[in-house]
Amino acid sequence: MPTTKEAREGDLVIAADFGTSGVKVGVVGPTLEILAKSIADYPLSLPGAGRAEQTPQDWWDALARAVRELSGKVDRLSERVGAIVFCAQMCGVLAVDKEGEPLRPCLIWLDKRSAQLSRGLVGGFPTVSGYNLAKLVRWVRTANGAPSLNGMDPTGKMLWLKRHEPETFARSHKLLDVKDWLIHRATGRFTMTADSANLTWLMDTRPGREGWSEGLSRMTGLPLDKLPEIVEGSSIVGELTERAAQDLGLKKGIAVVGGGGDATATAVGSGAVADGALHVYAGTSGWVSGFFDRRILSISHSFATIASSVKNRPLLIATQESAGTAFCWLAKLLGGDDVSDDMLADLFSDVGIRSLHDPLFTPWLAGERVPVDDDRLRGTFVGLSLQHDRQAIARSVLEGVAFNTRWAYSKVIKAAKASESEPLPLVGGAGQNPVFAQLLADTLKRPVVVGEPRYAGVLGSAAMAAGAIGWYADTWAAAKAIGHRADTIYEPNGEATDLLDARYARLDKLRGSLVKLYRTSAVGNAEEGKPA
Repeated sequence: MPTTKEAREGDLVIAADFGTSGVKVGVVGPTLEILAKSIADYPLSLPGAGRAEQTPQDWWDALARAVRELSGKVDRLSERVGAIVFCAQMCGVLAVDKEGEPLRPCLIWLDKRSAQLSRGLVGGFPTVSGYNLAKLVRWVRTANGAPSLNGMDPTGKMLWLKRHEPETFARSHKLLDVKDWLIHRATGRFTMTADSANLTWLMDTRPGREGWSEGLSRMTGLPLDKLPEIVEGSSIVGELTERAAQDLGLKKGIAVVGGGGDATATAVGSGAVADGALHVYAGTSGWVSGFFDRRILSISHSFATIASSVKNRPLLIATQESAGTAFCWLAKLLGGDDVSDDMLADLFSDVGIRSLHDPLFTPWLAGERVPVDDDRLRGTFVGLSLQHDRQAIARSVLEGVAFNTRWAYSKVIKAAKASESEPLPLVGGAGQNPVFAQLLADTLKRPVVVGEPRYAGVLGSAAMAAGAIGWYADTWAAAKAIGHRADTIYEPNGEATDLLDARYARLDKLRGSLVKLYRTSAVGNAEEGKPA
């Protein structure tokens, strides 16, 4: 039960989850029920091949719209808020000056213009899976991983700024991730939680030695003085400034909690916080993830644990680039650019009867990370015929995402010896689709449980705040309260499982050839970008 013995004034928390296309905001009470919700969109700029940027002020303006909308839904909201907390998309790089003002748009996680730079940084003879052996050993020993080859990690993006926009890099006071800038905008402090810090691959994550690494800084040529202070995500890191309070229509002085990246927040919000318990996230991108009591690394399959934002507890993340992206892509092809929830529901809720002869689909629309890290991979339909209709294509896309999840899930189960004893939480927007939830249960041959899938990040962030302001003993106690709620459980269907097994086996035979095709052809290869 919640405890109020150390609680700050206020019986509500505002928790905001900043995704790729918009922010989801919830007003959460002491029982960790979402009392009111709001969503506000912001634009995504794709200025060239492999490039993806956003304007930070758009994030803040969207938050302000959402909070002011919630003020009309919740009585005396401004007076009752005890804390505000953020989680956000990760692996962004934003150069700011001493006042925290952006010097250019943020290079967000989707941006892979630095792919060639990244491969050059980590490569060199002798190589193991594309990595120079000596560099890999040092990175693995210190950070339990290394920058990805596809250029999507912050390391490559920072190097790209240093090489292609040297004036911006020189003028920058700090290089921030998305959440870090939001925290600064709210409090005036430059901070970063451990999950984002780990993914710069400049942080030492060894137990008892957590912090920025001088050795990794020298190896990459990236100065540590441009990185902010690493803070605990389940602690209060500042108070809402007068300027920020005016923007949001809230009181000055409200506690601002450190929060975390979307990976940490959704893991907490899934309720699966026991060691070795997994969940599946299927939003814009997707991942298989879970907390562990030790660092885990699979070099051959490109996944590892990172330090989470809560007490640096190891969080395994096996990331895949496209999940909901594939659903939206097909909806745009069939229905136009303005993709709504209703359109997605219409397309993917009635997909007809599955057939052994449906086309197979790989959702590598933006390259892939796990279990093959290569930005050159691309989406593929195999086996299309004149007899296949809209429903068959929709079935194949749903199935392709589920099969891709199984591909990563099977590697995680084997390498991490993860638990399979409990129903598997499904979070993220795709969890709202009962057809996909059932398909995932049938594909993984495991019960799948769905609660508030779209708001897992909001709930996880709120759990961090709940521990910070004394509603619960700590984040984990709050997360268990989320996990104990009654949810919808999808049990595997034996007949469907047999058919899916046969189709998965067909795709499994093709994958190696498809990966080789994209690695050796010009299709899908993105050149290193030049200055915008």
